[in-house]
Amino acid sequence: MRKLIVLVAFLTSALSMAQNSSKAKTLLDEVYTKVKAYDNIFVDFKYALNNEEANINQETRGDVTMQGDKYIFNYLGAKQLFDGNKVYTIVPENEEVTIEDKSTDENTITPSKMLTFYKTGHTYNMDILQNIQGRKIQFVKLIPMDTNSEIRSILLGIDIETKHIYKLIETGKNGTKSTITVNSFKTNQPLSKTLFTFDESKYKNDGYYIIRN
Repeated sequence: MRKLIVLVAFLTSALSMAQNSSKAKTLLDEVYTKVKAYDNIFVDFKYALNNEEANINQETRGDVTMQGDKYIFNYLGAKQLFDGNKVYTIVPENEEVTIEDKSTDENTITPSKMLTFYKTGHTYNMDILQNIQGRKIQFVKLIPMDTNSEIRSILLGIDIETKHIYKLIETGKNGTKSTITVNSFKTNQPLSKTLFTFDESKYKNDGYYIIRN
């Protein structure tokens, strides 16, 4: 009888976990479908880095405009532009532009993947539901399938009503916690036709040093 009770408890637990995982996948699929339907997306965000053991506690802000794979990413006083072929990193402080080919590493998280990276390479389960300033934020916990990953877990906070990502909390195996909180999420904005075009002559005329990798 005891073995039967243990078996029933195990099966019930396994079924609950499967249903939990299924709900998480359904929610993530809804987010992915909605994000991919937009012509373009603008995200203004706050980034926080914390590691108590190393006494690190930093905060900064940034923004990114995305259209398909193309993007313009403003962060820490620098700008990164991807026109679909080349990545241009512009650092005004150093008057320097670095031009590189698109990374072929599928595991590299680029700004254009920041809202869809979770589609592959993770297991996921529903986590806590929070009420944040009147918004219901459902967190989904993602665990990398790659056992060599330096990431222990990711918590993805999703606005239940809009199906937009509100917060991402990444915890590393070294104890470092990185948090991205979305301050503003705008879609289908009027964009200049040259927004994702790099004007090399402009930067040369301004005295920038061009580095090609």
